[in-house]
Amino acid sequence: MFDPLLHQGIRSKLVSLLITNDELPFKALKEALGVTDGNLSSHLSKLEKEQYIVIEKTFEGKRPKTVVKIASRGRKAFEVYIEALKAFIEEN
Repeated sequence: MFDPLLHQGIRSKLVSLLITNDELPFKALKEALGVTDGNLSSHLSKLEKEQYIVIEKTFEGKRPKTVVKIASRGRKAFEVYIEALKAFIEEN
């Protein structure tokens, strides 16, 4: 069975980007995914709630900076999700 959290286009791309890069700034994720701030925030909240990602908010000078990192739970869930996709493709 597919992980319903990851079986959504934006979230699977988002997690894939984080696995490839370990961490990315909010702005870089937004640009890479072509989504709005609100849309990205919504997806990030869902992933953070399940502990698939970690969101760190800091400041660079006086400017806020948000960095998103893949959590070990998210990395494992994505590996299982990819294996489920492979099995599905091989069956059909």
